[in-house]
Amino acid sequence: MNGQQNLFETETRAPETEKILLYALGEFQSRGKVLAERELPLDRLRGAFKRACEKYGVEEFSDDKLAENLEKLGARVKQVPSFVAKHPFRITVSTAIAERGKQFYLVKMNEFDQ
Repeated sequence: MNGQQNLFETETRAPETEKILLYALGEFQSRGKVLAERELPLDRLRGAFKRACEKYGVEEFSDDKLAENLEKLGARVKQVPSFVAKHPFRITVSTAIAERGKQFYLVKMNEFDQ
């Protein structure tokens, strides 16, 4: 029975991944950094993803998991050789996704503050 509960918990948490990513993208922009239509090394975004995971109380995502889920969200992800970068991905977020992240972050900040 415990195995089933874990399975359902995993399925329930899957939609949370998108919320965590959007929160992180919005948080990154709230620090005055330009996100939309720029190719950024994953290193530059890792801090925002780490803070978002902490905020939601989930384990930090691996580089591969981040890249996979960012692609699902609609970002362009390019893998570079591991000898080029410690976190071997380059991420480009469209203006629309960046705006979704910004709006999501603002809503969540209001919810967390209350």
